[in-house]
Amino acid sequence: MKVAVFSAKRYDETHLRDFNREHDHELTFFEPRLNVKTAPLASGHDAVCCFVNDILDAPVLELLAQMGVRLVAMRCAGFNNVDLVAAGRLGIEVVRVPEYSPHAVAEHAVALILDLNRNIHRAFNRVREHDYSLDGLLGFDLYGKTVGVVGTGKIGATFARLMVGFGCRVLAYDPRVNPDVTDMGAEYVSLERLWAESDVISLHCPLMEATHHIVDDAAIAQMKRGVMLINTSRGALVDTRAVIDGLKRGDIGYLGLDVYEEEADLFFEDFSNHVLQDDVFARLLTFPNVIITGHQAFFTREALDAIASVTLTNISAFEQGDPTRRYTVTL
Repeated sequence: MKVAVFSAKRYDETHLRDFNREHDHELTFFEPRLNVKTAPLASGHDAVCCFVNDILDAPVLELLAQMGVRLVAMRCAGFNNVDLVAAGRLGIEVVRVPEYSPHAVAEHAVALILDLNRNIHRAFNRVREHDYSLDGLLGFDLYGKTVGVVGTGKIGATFARLMVGFGCRVLAYDPRVNPDVTDMGAEYVSLERLWAESDVISLHCPLMEATHHIVDDAAIAQMKRGVMLINTSRGALVDTRAVIDGLKRGDIGYLGLDVYEEEADLFFEDFSNHVLQDDVFARLLTFPNVIITGHQAFFTREALDAIASVTLTNISAFEQGDPTRRYTVTL
């Protein structure tokens, strides 16, 4: 199949080309994100391969359908940026990578926790300036603390297991109980109880209508004062303005983000020579107890290998008419 790959970085091209030796698709790589202006680049292709910040709303999908595109292959787990109703109406199938390396994201969440707790980033900068003082770097023992895990799919369950390994008490919230999580000793509780009892809260749920701004003013008001909040899932799970207010009041003591609800205009690009236009994001950067990484939790060799392999297998299975070997997204 002829596949137009959007939001393609050098590492995407390297991994996809390596795994395409087994599939022999005709891949064309485009660095721009897919949107209504760039959609014409897909002309002459059978499929588009997209990532988290590509826009696949009804106008874009209609343009793709007019050009003969029959498949949207998401090289990620999330698909909140795809209008599935429009895709179904236009006869465009959507496939995704439901899991690639849950360890990559879970371990990144742990890295944010450890860095925030022990002020590693601040200590690193001090030592480079020959400042070896310890004032302001005081942390706490993670052992014995209560960690709340919101969303216990593959990634959330992997994260929970890591926290159990640290000797933490783990509380979990998910509409579906994962027996692997209960087997490791975690306790499923209501969201209200999780907010109230957790010293650390980590979000691992998908973005949908029910989870949009799941952390808002009301949720923060129920949390322990000084709570640590971690989000490595989707930016819009968190109401950023509410979190900023919580940080200013001291209700939120630590914040670790790998995602941001307006990240599409920022992440994956180099703006080091530009003036930051996002005032909300700029405000986040002023807090000493906030760490932000640019949506890199997934970024390991193993994860990129898995993403390339599953994405290309999805495309081949679609071409061959084999529904058993592809991960189709349905309403």
